[in-house]
Amino acid sequence: MSHELHGPHELIVLNPATEEVVATVPAATPADVDTAVARAAEAQRGWAALAPADRAGLLRRFAAVVDAHNEELALLEVREAGHTLGNARWEAGNVRDLLDFAAGGVERLSGRQIPVAGGIDITLLEPLGVVGVIAPWNFPMPIAAWALAPALAAGNAVLLKPAEATPLTALRLAELALEAGLPDGLFQVLPGEGAVAGDALVRHPGIAKIVFTGSTRVGKSIMAACADQVKRVTLELGGKSPNLVFADSDIEAAAAAAPMSFLDNSGQDCCARTRILVQRSVYDRFLELLTPAVEEIVVGDPADERTQMGPLISRAQLERVRAYVPDTLPGIRGKAPEGPGFWFPPTVLTGVAEDAPCAVEEIFGPVAVVLPFTDEADAIRLANATEYGLSGSIWTRDVGRAVRVSRAVRAGNLSVNSHSSVRYATPFGGYKQSGLGRELGPDALTAFTETKNVFISTEA
Repeated sequence: MSHELHGPHELIVLNPATEEVVATVPAATPADVDTAVARAAEAQRGWAALAPADRAGLLRRFAAVVDAHNEELALLEVREAGHTLGNARWEAGNVRDLLDFAAGGVERLSGRQIPVAGGIDITLLEPLGVVGVIAPWNFPMPIAAWALAPALAAGNAVLLKPAEATPLTALRLAELALEAGLPDGLFQVLPGEGAVAGDALVRHPGIAKIVFTGSTRVGKSIMAACADQVKRVTLELGGKSPNLVFADSDIEAAAAAAPMSFLDNSGQDCCARTRILVQRSVYDRFLELLTPAVEEIVVGDPADERTQMGPLISRAQLERVRAYVPDTLPGIRGKAPEGPGFWFPPTVLTGVAEDAPCAVEEIFGPVAVVLPFTDEADAIRLANATEYGLSGSIWTRDVGRAVRVSRAVRAGNLSVNSHSSVRYATPFGGYKQSGLGRELGPDALTAFTETKNVFISTEA
């Protein structure tokens, strides 16, 4: 695995590409969580009392400090998560952009004046207090910042529990926040096991909201634990996203774009287009084009600028992916390094049943299935034949079809003739068991506020 407990309160972080030890990190205990909550609550009161322009200014300074350390953060992410260098640089840049975007919302976080009889009625948007963020290992920096940036901008304090495998960039971001001038205690990182530090965070009465990104199974348990305190929760969970390729689309472009839609980050992406649905009349042609595109993907040292795909995060994840791909299944297989590291080749499975486990369950690795469909109705049926509803793509030249299918597919984030899912300026979240609530976009800050209604009588 890419992490393990070492002694009573330590984690060992491994490089997924080499299995070498990167760092040993103290693991937080429930007592550490108690202390952190108390510090955060005190810091939050002063932070919320700052003039909006001052709070925005500090967030912009934080963004600038992150930007100045982009390469350092990127190289750290390469070592602890096995991300390609290009991806890691983008991730650090995305943290900067998220902080900048959130800073712009501080002075626009306004309520409303509602017409009523006998007086004036106004609404106030007030911070929740202390927010707990439980971040995943697949995109440690940006997904943490999805919650961190708007929560801070709205006047809250944040306690971040990174995944056990990837605590290092989170710890560095907390140091950079202090360097930028954010108050001590306002943003703290609590590395540790989910069952220990994460559970303590979820159950702590001083935490007003939990933001969790991870598996649907764990998300359900967190939601149940939060129910006891009627604690707010945002969940971004699993996905098994469709990539619908219609016969009237640009087949060459669709085939060229398909590999990285499920191989980016080694397939460890809840938005990965792992169900490639192709209209039967162009199915054979699409596979002819897809085969060399998959086989030519460069898998190797994530620190090499030429690498397109790195290793999986851990041995446990490698074994999970292997279990879905028996050697007897037909398909397309690329190449991957042998020796140390958690490597799995780019893989496309064909000739599988539409309800096979590899076709409906989230594998979270560099594996996709290709399934044929007959017509638009059949495509929609197949696209919706999963418990998930996070993302998806639609390839067609017919604008009417693009709109019809977009309305019919039960997913929170769709792209037409594109595989782009996430932008900090647009909302992100899932349908069905892919999650609860929305992150990012113009309303991101309001998700970390309470609405207070105030009526002022004008009657004599």
